[in-house]
Amino acid sequence: MTAASPYPNTRRGEQTDDYHGTPVADPYRWLEDTDSAETQAWITTQNQVSRAFLDGIPARSHIHQRLTELWDHPKFGIPYKRGARYFQTRNSGLQNQDVLVVMDEADGSPRLLLDPNTLADDGTVALNNWAVSPDGQWLAYAISASGSDWLTWRVRDVENGHDLAEQIEWSKFSRAQWLPDSSGFFYSRYAEPVEGSAFQNVNLGQMLYLHRLGIPQADDMLVYHRPDEKEWGYHATVSDDERYLVLHVWQGTDTRNRLFVGSLAEALAGEISVDELIPTLRAKFHFIGNDGTTFYFQTDLDAPQGRVIAIDIDHPEEEAWQTIIPNGDDTLADVHLFDETFVALYMHDAHHRMARFSRTGDHLGDIGLPTLGSVQIGTPPRRFGSQEQSRELFYAFSSFAWPTSIYRYDLENDASQLLNEPQIDFDFGSYTTRQAFATSSDGSQVPYFLVQQAESAAAGPRPTLLYGYGGFDISLTPGFAISRLVWLEMGGTLVVANLRGGGEYGSEWHKAGMLANKQQVFDDFIAVAETLIDEGVTSPQTLAIQGRSNGGLLVGAAMTQRPDLFGAALPGVGVMDMLRFHKFTIGWAWVIEYGSSDDPEQFETLLAYSPLHNLRSGVCYPPTLVTTADHDDRVVPGHSFKFAATLQACQGCANPALIRVQQKAGHGLGTPTSILIDEISDSWAFLAQALNMDGA
Repeated sequence: MTAASPYPNTRRGEQTDDYHGTPVADPYRWLEDTDSAETQAWITTQNQVSRAFLDGIPARSHIHQRLTELWDHPKFGIPYKRGARYFQTRNSGLQNQDVLVVMDEADGSPRLLLDPNTLADDGTVALNNWAVSPDGQWLAYAISASGSDWLTWRVRDVENGHDLAEQIEWSKFSRAQWLPDSSGFFYSRYAEPVEGSAFQNVNLGQMLYLHRLGIPQADDMLVYHRPDEKEWGYHATVSDDERYLVLHVWQGTDTRNRLFVGSLAEALAGEISVDELIPTLRAKFHFIGNDGTTFYFQTDLDAPQGRVIAIDIDHPEEEAWQTIIPNGDDTLADVHLFDETFVALYMHDAHHRMARFSRTGDHLGDIGLPTLGSVQIGTPPRRFGSQEQSRELFYAFSSFAWPTSIYRYDLENDASQLLNEPQIDFDFGSYTTRQAFATSSDGSQVPYFLVQQAESAAAGPRPTLLYGYGGFDISLTPGFAISRLVWLEMGGTLVVANLRGGGEYGSEWHKAGMLANKQQVFDDFIAVAETLIDEGVTSPQTLAIQGRSNGGLLVGAAMTQRPDLFGAALPGVGVMDMLRFHKFTIGWAWVIEYGSSDDPEQFETLLAYSPLHNLRSGVCYPPTLVTTADHDDRVVPGHSFKFAATLQACQGCANPALIRVQQKAGHGLGTPTSILIDEISDSWAFLAQALNMDGA
């Protein structure tokens, strides 16, 4: 593959840090300051080099055109009922942001309620979160700009579409929990950051507030805050019987949580005292619902695959807890309570199935699904006071070759009705999906999904894209993405790996890929790659790897450990500097997953695989396109900047080492359609060139 134009001359500084007696150079530390004039000039020049290279790839214009054609179809979210109204996100096709509509029936005529596309000419303001009041009269909605995690909350009258005057700022990692009488809602926020530091400073000390309609944020009531526990964050839930305020207390990205219960009446009076029902980080506890003092929780305590338990909060002794749905062979991913029925979502070898259970745990049967795929269950309607719970359940189903479709399930008649099905001009019948397993370095079986044209199975090595994540208890189930259709049409094979560190097989699978075990994630990924090559699916020259965020770290580690194994690499918004990630925004929260360089033993583990610190001068690394965004306040762009600069300095052959910095964008959530299409077009064009793909 022809090299890019000469890279910018990136200044090397003299910064060296001492980690427990080990000196570690950090010559590009200055690139962490995204807003400095020098960094901005570097970004501009790097983008110019990358743009010239990518625009010169013959296949790019066709890829962009085909992506745009396929993307241009109606898309639907899961309906959400409040009061007598139904709410749903929709996109007509190429709208930069989804809009929110309201209907009198789930399949009724929609009325536009909120269009984020009118909030910014370039589509960079997104609807990040929203919640409707129990009576269906008010919409609390949060918008974010340029992909930032920072939220601004507003309140809209559903009847006339007008906003109230108040505006809530400095909220992050928060949802809105309405009061039963629809007079206000709970939300979480941080202290206002020092001017100019909002996108880099560490986020600590979250506070839970109550906002009453019609009053300014300055008069909102602080409900709960623990200044002595700066790492704690809060999600509030009001019980359906209107008696309790349940606090899910999270700490970083730890899958374990604390669970506190208080009187709602006391909270509204500003006098809340909480009962620390789960006072320590023992396991995951997710509140499902309650019958009086009997509270139902999904937990993985003494249940690696998950179970449902009942706790009487008047008698919270652990020996009095009751198991309603026991731990099983499949992983319990989600549980909702619909009147008298638990609807449970399970993972079986990384794909979903749904089952129904009675309040006493009797299995009432499974809910049939179209094929091997993924399910997202909609939030049940609230039944405050004497309101009866609806007997309808909404869910979204998708698979690699099954566009996301919306279904309504009648719990009483055990029947699903298709509500919304996208129509896409694509020959889905020409592609097959199968699941296979690779043997990893420790002998464990690692599953992966393989999607390809039916006739490609016996056609010998093909251009293949291997995608992975492997962290934070996040599972990769078969999901639909328009971008992958274009890759398949290009003649490519798609492989999605289910690595340790994810949640596909429960808590033990996650623990086997975190902290001191993190190298196992990379070993799993490499094992899948080697299996694909050994079985003739692909070859080192035609195998590309891709991942984002923690998956960007995965790609960075894989390409530095086995540069010989891959024909191209696409690390996106990756955590590349494992010695300093915890010093920015919410990075401190990942210490539970990765460890910290502040700890001498963990420092050694991190240094051993940190992508930035394992690049070696003179090594021939595969063609690489690093992608990041200037407003990413989740994984700050300095990670990618320093990695790209070091890769360019170390590259020992003609393979290009490029970085693409998207402006006015963030970690990915809320990215406008137009920007997504441009970025994917660049990525697929880069692979077409790197892998010598014919007919792209």
